[in-house]
Amino acid sequence: MRVWDIHPKHLCRKHLLAEHRELHGLWNILTKHKGKGGYSRHPETLRWVGKQKALYLRHGALVKEFHSRGYRHYTPLNKKFAIGSGSQRMFINTAGEQKMILKQKPCECLLHI
Repeated sequence: MRVWDIHPKHLCRKHLLAEHRELHGLWNILTKHKGKGGYSRHPETLRWVGKQKALYLRHGALVKEFHSRGYRHYTPLNKKFAIGSGSQRMFINTAGEQKMILKQKPCECLLHI
C-alpha cells in the first residue's frame, strides 16, 4: 500500500493507476471502516488519519493527471468526508527516497525529472 508524495506526472501508467486504486482503499478505511481490521494499522494508513482533506486533494491531483493523459475517471470521492488537515507532512519515505525507489523499478517513472 502506497500513496506517493511526488507529483503524479512523474509516475508511469502502472504506478499512477496503482496509487489511485490504493488511495480508494485507504479512503474507504478512513471514512467507512473507522479503523476496524485489515489495513487500519498499516503505516501508510496511519499517516493519513486526520488528513482526509489532504488525501482528497491528492486524489484530485491523480485525476488531473488522468485527464492530461486522456484517461477517464469514474470514481469520485465524497467531499463531505474530506476533513482534517489539507497537507501531509508525515512521510514513511521522503520525496527524495521515493524517487530513488522508483528509479530502481523497471518502469518509465521519473523519465521527466
